[in-house]
Amino acid sequence: MTRTLADVAREASTCTRCKLSGMGRTQVVFGVGSPVADLMFIGEAPGRNEDAQGEPFVGAAGQLLNTLLEGIGLARDDVYIANVLKSRPPGNRDPEPDEIEACTPWLVEQISLIQPRLIVTLGNFATRYLLQTTQGITRTRGQVYRWHDRWVIPTFHPAAILHGGGEKSRQFQEMREDFALVQRTMAGGSPPVVRPAPAADRPEPAVVRSTPAPAPGQTARSAPPLIIPEPAVEEQLGLF
Repeated sequence: MTRTLADVAREASTCTRCKLSGMGRTQVVFGVGSPVADLMFIGEAPGRNEDAQGEPFVGAAGQLLNTLLEGIGLARDDVYIANVLKSRPPGNRDPEPDEIEACTPWLVEQISLIQPRLIVTLGNFATRYLLQTTQGITRTRGQVYRWHDRWVIPTFHPAAILHGGGEKSRQFQEMREDFALVQRTMAGGSPPVVRPAPAADRPEPAVVRSTPAPAPGQTARSAPPLIIPEPAVEEQLGLF
């Protein structure tokens, strides 16, 4: 019998795969939202508020994310929100390699069960992790990437916006532009899809495919036209 997202969440709630389980974690922050969402957001790791409430992106960062979602006609219940790590690192430090390795199967199973058409990576860490690139968010944002037969759009982390001037900052306006790109892509627009950049090199130009393949969950008639890189993106995790 295929496991449901709720089944996976219950198992993850008692996870002890990495050392974070014994380093002051209040609870596992698995994810929240629709289990059949077409749009999924992935951040870095839970913070203090998330650890206390058991839900990703709450507090001021969560309110900013909610505002941006409302700006494109969506609510939290319409999407799925998760992090690479499910446990809070002490002092909100960066995730460590063994913690990432231990948590990766949870995220892979989330994506496999939800089957989102589009993933938005929030911030440098999630973007570099998912696209396997060393490029920073300022160079990767504003573009659509093809990844495992779905799209990825990187954008800033809401916490970085709050720390950098809030809604009056240039980065916030750029984040709004990224959300507008999300809206166009989900509506069936024609995004400039490029492949994940190797190392610190610039992304290679994309090549137009004349007969686009349908995105997951779409029929051939309704599938938006895509620009697909050649050669195709290699499997990053090999688990889908």
